[in-house]
Amino acid sequence: MEINAYAKVNLNLLILNKRDDNKHNIESIFHKIDLYDTLEINKNNNDKCIITCNKKELENDNLILKAFDILKEQYNISGVDVKLKKNIPMQAGLGGGSTDCATFIKAINEIFELNIDYDTLNELFSNLGADIIPCYYEYPLYATGVGNIIKKIDSNLEFNLVVVKPEFNCHTGEMYKRLDELGISHRINDKTTTNIIKALEDNDLDLLCNNLYNDFEKAIDIESVKKEFNAKKVLLSGSGSSIFGIYENYEDSLDDYKVLKKKYNAYLCKSINQE
Repeated sequence: MEINAYAKVNLNLLILNKRDDNKHNIESIFHKIDLYDTLEINKNNNDKCIITCNKKELENDNLILKAFDILKEQYNISGVDVKLKKNIPMQAGLGGGSTDCATFIKAINEIFELNIDYDTLNELFSNLGADIIPCYYEYPLYATGVGNIIKKIDSNLEFNLVVVKPEFNCHTGEMYKRLDELGISHRINDKTTTNIIKALEDNDLDLLCNNLYNDFEKAIDIESVKKEFNAKKVLLSGSGSSIFGIYENYEDSLDDYKVLKKKYNAYLCKSINQE
């Protein structure tokens, strides 16, 4: 099987509180975009998962290997060879590692006819990473808990994006630590989530852009980069370091992409919404 693993952006990201297990409860809208890695998966006869990748460091340090060990133990599946082509930048807040892992699980589920449902997915894999559960799906999602409690958002809204990956990286654990030091307050009356869901359901790009928000922007100074965009709205994705702009039309996004790519790793993208 050959399958695409799509990146995500967070249209909002609220850090609600730190839990007793040192994880954080969040509220976020996940949306997939058409920037993707590719996985080619074939059965083998040696009962191992063997990864070859254009990023050699990922061949032996990868969430896919951890997911395979869980699947092997739970379902006694045979081994697989995985050819992974990385296009999504790493440590970028785009869910690259999580979406690779989630897509691998999806493929294994189909190849071996395992019939993994949401509850099983949550039970077996939520501890591998907070983004794996929402990255399993390719439609917009409202996520709570640590990101593992999800609800589908029905939407036909399409929008254009330019994603920029600055030279610096953001480590998720360090970013959460910075927010903990700044203090986290629970937002009972925050309306960004409600408004973004409405915007997606009503195909209202203005309402969407007026409610983009990310708590992690409190922990990093990216204003100089954001000012280089000529978009309707610009936001940090996830815990960073990627920054994305949303545009009224493709021509505007293309114009901005041509300028931004001269200075940054830039990606011209569209939103995707698939079953």
